[in-house]
Amino acid sequence: MMKPFDFDTVVDRHGSWCTQWDFVADRFGVADLLPFTISDMDFATAPCIIDALQQRVEHGVFGYSRWQHDDFLSAIQHWMRSRFATEVNSSSLVYGPSVIYMVAQMLRHWTQPGDEVLIHTPAYDAFYNTIRGNQRRVLELPLQRQGNQWHCDWDQLAALLARPQCKVMLLCSPHNPTGKVWQRQELQQMAALCERQGVKVISDEIHMDMVLSAERHTPWSEVAQSPWALFSSASKSFNIPALTGAWGIIPDETDRQAWFHALKQQDGLSSPAVMAVAATIAAYRDGAPWLDALRAYLQENMQHIAQRLNDAFPALGWAPPAATYLAWMDLNPLGIDEQALQQQLIHHHKVAIMPGSTYGETSRGYLRLNAGCPRIKLDDGLDRLIAALKAY
Repeated sequence: MMKPFDFDTVVDRHGSWCTQWDFVADRFGVADLLPFTISDMDFATAPCIIDALQQRVEHGVFGYSRWQHDDFLSAIQHWMRSRFATEVNSSSLVYGPSVIYMVAQMLRHWTQPGDEVLIHTPAYDAFYNTIRGNQRRVLELPLQRQGNQWHCDWDQLAALLARPQCKVMLLCSPHNPTGKVWQRQELQQMAALCERQGVKVISDEIHMDMVLSAERHTPWSEVAQSPWALFSSASKSFNIPALTGAWGIIPDETDRQAWFHALKQQDGLSSPAVMAVAATIAAYRDGAPWLDALRAYLQENMQHIAQRLNDAFPALGWAPPAATYLAWMDLNPLGIDEQALQQQLIHHHKVAIMPGSTYGETSRGYLRLNAGCPRIKLDDGLDRLIAALKAY
């Protein structure tokens, strides 16, 4: 019986100006490494998206475009309704070139230089860069690990939110790099604490479609109490980040108009990439079967990692994350020095895997391995990682 979609075929990405493969030396100092790094996948995107892009190419005219039309807005509404049982008011929707750009723009609107922005750590490295790059200060709330679960310290959260300079909580939901899916009750508790202290919330939900477990993603829009914005994209779910393009929900009219002023008047970004608009519509209208098959494949990849790692090193007891295709591995039980391991991986085994300290100093001794790839590549990478750990 043929599988409806093929995730096993290897697509050669060399020479495609690809960050993960062609520019691995930028971060690791050495070219021609087998990469498990930046969070895009090695799979071709959904056939429905390729069909939509081909139709747009055949049209032949690529003039200025718009996103404020029913084709785009209703596709997002359909996706949020069918996947998360969430109704979205089309008038609250906004567009931007990327989720991180949208986060940065909202931080500039809601905060002043020197203000504090709370994040749960370990955190996606772009969060640190965006906050500090805009002259705001990072306020870290370390997640607490209990076994293979990650939890928020509620007393510490309340204390940090009460700080006079804490103006925004930047939430990553589901969480990168731990793969935590925030439970509705946790989000409700956060929302109540933020409302009590007058702290606004920006929720980055770019991984919302990548829940690999039986848990359910709850959009921030379902629990929000204080002023908020939610940003997401089809880019991670359907492996189309190079097309650019993201969308968001900003419910307050004044905040939304400030957003449009910044986007159009300050930054001159009034016309979206038409291929991104076409791809997003196709993904959200017709991409669900492909995405479901992809998630099943990624879940098997994660289980495969667990089996191989724990067979080789029982002390790790590693369990797959609830969400994302990023395997967050604690190697500290093996007594590994992160810098020495990176030297082994890069120079002796020719493999690139993100060191934990990229996501905060408290995560030194972790690795973040991108499992969004065919099984044959994953096995090759695991062979090299296990060999490096045994040689250490």
